[in-house]
Amino acid sequence: MTDFTGKVAIVTGAAGGVGSAVVRQLVERGASVVATDVAPAVAALEDERVASIVADASTAEAAATTVATARDRFGRLDVLVNNAAQIVYKGVLETTEEEWDRVLAVNVRSMFLHCRAAIPVMLERGGGAIVNTASISSLIGLPGQCAYAASKGAVAQLTRQLAVELAPAGIRVNAVAPGAIATRFLLDFVESTDDPDAVAAGIRAEHPLGRFAAPDEVARSILFLASDDAAFTTGTILTADGGFTAR
Repeated sequence: MTDFTGKVAIVTGAAGGVGSAVVRQLVERGASVVATDVAPAVAALEDERVASIVADASTAEAAATTVATARDRFGRLDVLVNNAAQIVYKGVLETTEEEWDRVLAVNVRSMFLHCRAAIPVMLERGGGAIVNTASISSLIGLPGQCAYAASKGAVAQLTRQLAVELAPAGIRVNAVAPGAIATRFLLDFVESTDDPDAVAAGIRAEHPLGRFAAPDEVARSILFLASDDAAFTTGTILTADGGFTAR
């Protein structure tokens, strides 16, 4: 188990399956966490070592408030997990301008804004670690994911760019690229189809391990990249995809 005793982390998209798992695992390993999400359910995570904030991660105000909370309540910032995300299951001809803008704002602009706000505070203590949630859609094309795939491709390249830019300052930047995860993010889509059982079986079959990932499994990959166990790892897109992209 990686040790985060005394460290302070920010997790965006913290009310969802992966985000809440990251918060829980960080706390179990000794960290204090600022958990932020646009969903009011994030308040359920609040306790002595978790500060919860209801905010839209794609705004500069949310990023500033989140970073200020980490510094003011817990005194420092060591880890930033950019996990806020939104998906629209549509091809290019069906995607509206509003849908495109919203997906890019939540998935990419939120990362840029939180990194820009967090980096100066990390530098006060000589460095830190940033982990971004990418996707298999960062690496390959998939039907019906026009805006989402474009946004996650941008996440992968922003990760590489920041890794090179921030390495001399002692800040590592990596990303996890999951496959299908058993969260509401995916399950709501499956249940909206005409034959949910067949759709779910088809998605599982595309992963050589033959199943969906559990949120805790993806969270452990994120914690590894955020930990000192990955001290010589930066600029990496770690696939946690059950073999999907190895086919």
